[in-house]
Amino acid sequence: MNSRTTAVRCLKAAALACAAALTVLTVQAAPASADETICGHQVGGDILAKYQSMGGQSSPLGCPTSDELATPNGRGRYNTFDGGSIYWTGTTGAHPVWGAIRDKWAALGWETSTLGFPVGDELTNPDGQGKRQQFEGGTVYWSATTGAHPVWGKIGELWGQYGWEGGEFGYPTSDEYADPDVKGVRQNFSARHISLFWSPGIGPDKGTCIGECVGYEGTTDVPWVKQTKVWKALRNGDIDVHVYPTDKGFDDADTNYNTLWDQAWAAVPYPKSLTDSQGSSMYKQLSCHSRYAYQWPDGSHVTGDTWDLESWRPDVSWDYALNPLTVAFHQCNWT
Repeated sequence: MNSRTTAVRCLKAAALACAAALTVLTVQAAPASADETICGHQVGGDILAKYQSMGGQSSPLGCPTSDELATPNGRGRYNTFDGGSIYWTGTTGAHPVWGAIRDKWAALGWETSTLGFPVGDELTNPDGQGKRQQFEGGTVYWSATTGAHPVWGKIGELWGQYGWEGGEFGYPTSDEYADPDVKGVRQNFSARHISLFWSPGIGPDKGTCIGECVGYEGTTDVPWVKQTKVWKALRNGDIDVHVYPTDKGFDDADTNYNTLWDQAWAAVPYPKSLTDSQGSSMYKQLSCHSRYAYQWPDGSHVTGDTWDLESWRPDVSWDYALNPLTVAFHQCNWT
């Protein structure tokens, strides 16, 4: 046998040995989706993969306390663990839910609630203090001082426009609750003790809220203004601001329009969608209301309990806005 033949045979033998070794490894290695029995319970598939990626028994979840189960609505699967649960669907993937966020989700009805299934893991918020977890129908936010509350729908959209939990409204301090005054729902937030609301429409005499609207309101302790309420029509973006003066405001607010304007926004953020022209018109409307807030003999005021400022009124001259001859006709509500 020549040296070349010997070399070829050696190479073939080595190849066969490698193939045999690979066959043994393939038989011994379980696929990632195979079921495993852990702490006496079966865990498998994507739920097992998520559990292992978190550290398995050494993770915050600890040991499983159930086999994999089907959710009552038939859409998904889940396992319970000492420290929480992992829920899975074919469209959302597998995600753990635990702690106060899980408790809130459970209280609302688990995956059958408006929230639906989790679509992400729990995350730490940019402030480093709070947590959040996104679900199909909204997001649950938690902080140590406010607890866990879901945010969704039109209130959630409005909240997001002002910077989420790091913005001018802060964290939610309540769930949504029914509010007959707006014929819709309201939710409280931590910054400035503001509440946000949504309404399907209140009626033809309610300005911006003839149809669907959102808004926010807050109270303050400044000398001339006790409360400010902002309404925004979703059909066209019109804004209506109701400023509630104090008794001192009725008497003295016309002595400094700049100070009055600042105090009107002490309780709530200035609407982001207002143009400079709209803001100028509303500033003049507020000045007009404060100047001509005469008191009737019965103690009520000509302007009523509030000074209403509408974004759709044109920006007029100061003479037109405050001249007593023109005020007699437009009464601070010019067109």
